[in-house]
Amino acid sequence: MLSIDKDSVMNLENAIRGARNPMNSWEKSDSYISENGGYILGANDLSLAKRLCKAGSDHRKFMRQIFVSVDITAPLYWWKEFDTYKVSTVSNSTSTMHKIHSKPFELKDFSHDKLSPASKEQLMLTIRYLEELRCQYNKDQKKEDWYDMIQLLPSSYNQLRTCSLNYETLIHIYHARKNHKLEEWHVFCDWIKTLPYALDLIIGE
Repeated sequence: MLSIDKDSVMNLENAIRGARNPMNSWEKSDSYISENGGYILGANDLSLAKRLCKAGSDHRKFMRQIFVSVDITAPLYWWKEFDTYKVSTVSNSTSTMHKIHSKPFELKDFSHDKLSPASKEQLMLTIRYLEELRCQYNKDQKKEDWYDMIQLLPSSYNQLRTCSLNYETLIHIYHARKNHKLEEWHVFCDWIKTLPYALDLIIGE
């Protein structure tokens, strides 16, 4: 299970202007701001951007200047793979260290959409035991109860992170993960396709 919320794409105008710096070709720029405030790439600017993207990472430096911010809720087992992408990424997560005991454990806190009935029953047993530990910790504040929660917490536990990255990073993520066995990566790659000019600049198909 993976959900995406509050996505925002920024700095497209500045990035495209900078893409014209090497050839001093600013007079050829034909992009504009629409009535609703969005930045629309003109035919000239889009053609240049596509050519630079096809030329490779050394030539498409402007892609590193198109910034994306997004809230992602995903299981810990997915975050471990996302953390492979350390270049030009920043994430601020909800804290299991500080807040794991602050709310009751519930089934909705865990990704369980692919579990068999028998495995789902085992997960429910774990959740009930985690809730017992949480209540006991809140009552007595014993560190061993806190450690039991942290070390027993399944990797299917969902964590929210606010992430910042750029279009260049999304190129690498999309082409590396679009055929991954985890369904969460397919959801993420489908979201990438919805970003402004993603089909032309990121997907390149």
